[in-house]
Amino acid sequence: MKVSVVIITLNNRRTIKEVLAAVAGWADEIVVVDSGSKDETLTVACEFGCKTMYRQFDGFGTQKHFAVDQAKNDWIFIVDADEVVTLELKKEIDDVLQNTEYQGFMIPNTLMFLGGMMRYGREYKMPHLRLFNRKFGNYNDREVHEDIILNGKTLTLKNHVLHYSYADLSECFQKINNYSSRGAKELHKRGKKASLFKIITKFPIAFFTEYFIRLNFLNGYRGFVWAFSQAVYATLKYIKLRELANE
Repeated sequence: MKVSVVIITLNNRRTIKEVLAAVAGWADEIVVVDSGSKDETLTVACEFGCKTMYRQFDGFGTQKHFAVDQAKNDWIFIVDADEVVTLELKKEIDDVLQNTEYQGFMIPNTLMFLGGMMRYGREYKMPHLRLFNRKFGNYNDREVHEDIILNGKTLTLKNHVLHYSYADLSECFQKINNYSSRGAKELHKRGKKASLFKIITKFPIAFFTEYFIRLNFLNGYRGFVWAFSQAVYATLKYIKLRELANE
């Protein structure tokens, strides 16, 4: 089966070369949809022979839906611009696509954070639907936390991609600020409310969940910082939702 790797980009100089090197020569094609990079992202993409195009960004769901439509093959592998596909995963995909009854595959995703791998909790091999036959589905239009709506059977694979999401803590909190704004807008569109009680309790509940229930205390210092950052994200999103409601 021929596979199209599909990537959306915006100023991904830090990771894009390693991301493309991991799938170049293995994928039948690489489709890159960029939303206005000012760095070397597109130069690198052209060096790897990617099919590149521009689309103004209006949300992750619609952007990825458009990107999927640009591919020439039915089997689509969505790879984020900061995710490196491992050799073991490529071999596994080659094997499962030889003769399959499934229309989609859940790809384990492991977070690389503060210079190391998150080996415990849900950030280790968290499965996401990323490999699918587009005859049976595509992305919804959610602005953040977008999903593939698939009419078919799925199977979770064993091997993973490595997710180099943040260069440092500064970039981590920049993304939290961006994603919390988009998340608040999504909640606002769905008619959700942010009471004072919910805002006050959001941080301790989110931190307790991430640090203890999701076992991030086993990740040491990385786990504490991750739990803290996720609690900040959850709280900030509802503070911004309350702000939107009062406009």
